[in-house]
Amino acid sequence: MGQLIDLLITLCYLLLLARIILGLVVQYMGMQGGGTPDVLVKLYEVVFSLTEPVLGPIRRRLPQTGMIDFSPLVVMVILVVVQTVFRALLR
Repeated sequence: MGQLIDLLITLCYLLLLARIILGLVVQYMGMQGGGTPDVLVKLYEVVFSLTEPVLGPIRRRLPQTGMIDFSPLVVMVILVVVQTVFRALLR
């Protein structure tokens, strides 16, 4: 059971990382004017829909920082802390 929870936390972390990277890639390709491949846009939409229920409430509680969204960073830090505590409790 402990390994499953550890795996789920790691998957959540990787989903957040994928959202950050895909968001940057989609935005960059859109600025280049050549268009973004549909498969990349669809992948970003799936990752966005999986992560937004967690990021949205946190984003609303954070102060406005202009164009930079710190909510993924906050959630990633929380995930690392939870995973570290969880691993320590299982030892």
